[in-house]
Amino acid sequence: MFMEKVIIYTDGACSGNPGPGGWGAILMYKDTKKEISGGLKDTTNNIMELTAALEALKLLKFPCEVDLYSDSSYLVNGFSQGWIYNWKENNWRTSNKEPVKNKEIWEQIYSFTQIHKVNFIKVKGHSDNEYNNRCDELARNAIKTL
Repeated sequence: MFMEKVIIYTDGACSGNPGPGGWGAILMYKDTKKEISGGLKDTTNNIMELTAALEALKLLKFPCEVDLYSDSSYLVNGFSQGWIYNWKENNWRTSNKEPVKNKEIWEQIYSFTQIHKVNFIKVKGHSDNEYNNRCDELARNAIKTL
């Protein structure tokens, strides 16, 4: 089945960890580019990284093939290394039998991977990737508005 292709870049930032945090995302579909961002007064960097991906996926209006780029090993490895499937199988427990942190956000992202074909791709943060750098700027600007 043919699916439209969407490219998403995401990033999260925190001023202190925990502390005020922001997230940013860029969605690109054909010739259209949309930037989104937001933040929370008291959060963690990992929550902001996950939230950026979740909020971007929420905007998709029909099943798509998505290349989702993030500099977050936490987010990317959660899917590419299969952590999330093990967590689900183990009743949302880690290999150390600890409860999975940020379970609610992971569950929501997972639900979107059942609708869309999402490829999670790791990019090097704070390097020469213009879209990753722009997402970082969106996330940091969101912190300033809190």
